[in-house]
Amino acid sequence: MPVLNRIASYAEDMKGWRQYLHQHPELAFDCHETAAWIAERLREIGVDEIHEGIAKTGIVALIQGQTEGPVIGLRADMDALPIEEVTGVPYASTVKGKMHACGHDGHVTMLLGAAKYLAETRNFAGTVALIFQPAEEDGGGGQVMVQEGIMDRFDIGQVYGIHNAPNIPFGHFLTTPGPLMASVDTAVVKVTGKGGHGATPHECVDPVVAIVGMVQAIQTIIPRNIYALDEAVVSVTMIHTGTASNIIPEDGSFTATIRCFSPDVRALLKRRIHEIVTGHATAYGVTAEVAYDWGYPATINHEDEAEFAAEVAREVSGADAVNARSVREMGSEDFSYMLEARPGAYLFLGTGPGAGLHHAAYDFNDEAAPIGASFFARLVERAQPLA
Repeated sequence: MPVLNRIASYAEDMKGWRQYLHQHPELAFDCHETAAWIAERLREIGVDEIHEGIAKTGIVALIQGQTEGPVIGLRADMDALPIEEVTGVPYASTVKGKMHACGHDGHVTMLLGAAKYLAETRNFAGTVALIFQPAEEDGGGGQVMVQEGIMDRFDIGQVYGIHNAPNIPFGHFLTTPGPLMASVDTAVVKVTGKGGHGATPHECVDPVVAIVGMVQAIQTIIPRNIYALDEAVVSVTMIHTGTASNIIPEDGSFTATIRCFSPDVRALLKRRIHEIVTGHATAYGVTAEVAYDWGYPATINHEDEAEFAAEVAREVSGADAVNARSVREMGSEDFSYMLEARPGAYLFLGTGPGAGLHHAAYDFNDEAAPIGASFFARLVERAQPLA
């Protein structure tokens, strides 16, 4: 079964929606204009209820089926990134320094497309909860929406989401039961010594040498403390210190991103980073402080729901275009909080060749929107069929 004919018939409308969103990106929780625009489209579509102001700018809209039944949640994130766009397309961002470089404009469009179809046909039992979420890129809007009670307030029983995947064959779906995306934590280490003249290091306590030792030692955690089959990544991504070639600085800092799938590994990584920093600080005679931020947990699909979602994807794209046992990846997603709260699954939808996510030349492939919308629509009809 290909793209639903009704959804295909308003593909041009969806293209227009997506390109409008692309021109008007907003960041984090400050998606006020985006949310207002989405609410207006939902009113035009004819959903039954629109609940605004959740997690500041988030929306949950409800569509009632023909008979009573459970509630299924469908989620789309809607925030952009602080990147200056270089695509050169006619509908490029009109906001300097901001762009939809991750395709959330496409995610919103897919969910609106599904909403239009579901509101017209209502060929399902129960209720659909359309979740438009801010602050996926920064701030954990998914967590905030869960903390503000959307799952209980709207009696959501299961929840699903899609992320576009450039450079995966167009129209192909990827997912897997269990861990799909990694947890993400951040460590910021500040090291303080005693500054002075670069010609008299014996009169100083050099924080640079201490930082170098700490960074090198941290890189031994994965090969020497983590079981080889427990995937994990620790990457030191920033080092800041010094002002001139002849000055030993007073202090410096470095930052690391920490990613894995297992809560036990996650705890071990934190412990070892603290131990290494503390031990090296003593050895080098400096003081050190670790600010450790627990970020998004691992995105873990529920087994039955992941298998069901893969079945629906096969209806839309064909059996050969669905990998239901895909390789998990070290990227992270705050949809993880929704999957901690309710059963569900997350999938990737291939959009074909193009610039990668978070790249200034990225642009969502509009032809993929009807596929994602059809998946969401059939997911509802299959999960909550009329008797």
